[in-house]
Amino acid sequence: VLGDAKALTFVAMASGQDLDANAEFVRLADRVVEVPSGSNKNNYANVELIIDVAEREAVDAVWPGWGHASEYPELPDGLAKRNITFIGPSGGPMRALGDKIAASILAQTARVSSIPWSGDGITCDPKVVIETGAIPPELFRKAMVTSEEECIAAAERIGYPVMLKASEGGGGKGIRMSKDAAELRNNFVQVTNEVPGSPMFLMQLCSNARHLEVQIVGDKHGQAVALNGRDCSTQRRFQKIFEEAP
Repeated sequence: VLGDAKALTFVAMASGQDLDANAEFVRLADRVVEVPSGSNKNNYANVELIIDVAEREAVDAVWPGWGHASEYPELPDGLAKRNITFIGPSGGPMRALGDKIAASILAQTARVSSIPWSGDGITCDPKVVIETGAIPPELFRKAMVTSEEECIAAAERIGYPVMLKASEGGGGKGIRMSKDAAELRNNFVQVTNEVPGSPMFLMQLCSNARHLEVQIVGDKHGQAVALNGRDCSTQRRFQKIFEEAP
């Protein structure tokens, strides 16, 4: 109800450290549930704990904030089984978008302009992804590079220089730039060893580029709005140091 400050009640989980620090989210909450301190596996990244607290407190919806368990598809999946709304994407899209190859295929499906890569032109049925949380295996495999020969073939089609990436890499790991076939063969071995078992893909290198991000907020009814962008170009070893935003 507009104008009613008590129309919504906010229940916050808080660790002992955050209670001692009198964190702002604690001060803003109507009710606080203390959870174990220590590593986030004990509290804010503990999916079972979050679902248990939500059930015990009889909440209608859960907003996970940023980081921690906010990108674990098990959280929206688990809450859905208990008829509790998750304020965020459902498990299927979250699971698919957590993988760089799957996310690129979904972007192409949505007609987002993409630079040349080993899976360019591949699209999928979004309904299947929402239901299963995965790109069909045969399409996913077509976008991958699994051997030095496949890397060389894709690079010759795309054009050097190229970036070889592990789809499960992150934080600067599993990513190598190659200027020619000899360098690419060597980098294939390095990326394979850096992120063992991860699928790999090849992408054209964008030189002298800036890393810009735009935050998108959308709902299940198809309504979406783009918020301000942010510049993440200040990096070291392919890892962001800080982001600049309005």
